Formats: sequence, C-alpha cells, structure tokens
Amino acid sequence: MGEVLEHVSANVRRLRAGAKLSQQALADAAGLSRRLIVAVEGGDANISLANLDRLATALGVDFGTLVRAPDMADNRRVDQPGWRGRHTGSQASFLGAAPARNSAELWTWALGPGDRYDALPDSEGWREMLYVIEGTLVVETAERQHRVEVGDFLIFDSAQRYSYVNTGEGLLRFLRNVVS
Repeated sequence: MGEVLEHVSANVRRLRAGAKLSQQALADAAGLSRRLIVAVEGGDANISLANLDRLATALGVDFGTLVRAPDMADNRRVDQPGWRGRHTGSQASFLGAAPARNSAELWTWALGPGDRYDALPDSEGWREMLYVIEGTLVVETAERQHRVEVGDFLIFDSAQRYSYVNTGEGLLRFLRNVVS
C-alpha cells in the first residue's frame, strides 16, 4: 500500500494547493484534524477509507482521483490496493470509478479465514452492492447479520457502521460496487 499512500500524498497536496486551501481549511472542510492532513501530505498516515472519502468530498473530487497515480488523472481504471487484512491474501483493490449522480466505485475484496473489515458509515445516500465469487460473506449491520453465499448478492445502505466477515475456513472473494 506504500505506492497508494504516495499517490494520495501527492494528490492531496496538488488538489489542496489548486483549491488555495490551507491545511487547516482542508481539515475543517473534511471534519478531520490538521495533524492528519499534515501526515497524509507527508506520506506518513495510515488513513481509513472513510476519511479518504471525506478528503475527496472536501476537495471536490471522487475517491479514485485521490488514490490513482497522478499521471493517470483522466483514466477511470485505478487498480490499486486499498486495504490489507491480518491474513495473507486478505485485501481490497479499488478497480476504478465511473460518473454517477455523485460517484460509483468498483472493488475486488478477499478475506482470509477469520478476517474482518470494520467500516465507518458512509455519507447519506451511499449504497453498496456486493457479489460473492468464492466462500460465504457475512455482512454485519446494527440491524442484522446477512449471509451471502457464492453466486448471490446483497445491496444495502452503507450510511451506517457495518463489517465484512469471513467465518469460513477458506478464502472469501467478492466484488463490491459503491454508488451514490
């Protein structure tokens, strides 16, 4: 993920300067601390996906613009790692984005046995569409637990805390489409 953090660092600096925002102004607009902005721009922050979304919104760009290589600014294909879990093979790769009312993102995810990803709520109006390729995905929300088997899908409102969990003994792989 080091390469992605380098892209994020360069893109945040470039976009903030282009918007003529101070680090404090960007922090205030994103609802984050100035210390986190300094760390992100320095390439020293392990920033959450939710906080990257907040930065993108504050800078008036989509998530893909923050994480793709700066020389690929007009390319919708990103294909960069966005998360790694404890288990070897547990990871999420952000494949790309396409225009939607606000944004649409396509990801591939893999979770090793016993691994989980705990998400912060997205902004109102965001939805996730998940399609399981291998294994069984358990999606935990405050309301209930959803079991999604191979070849099945789940669509849910992601403006809430939720988790992806692999309770199985093998690798879990699924596609994630995030839309707003």
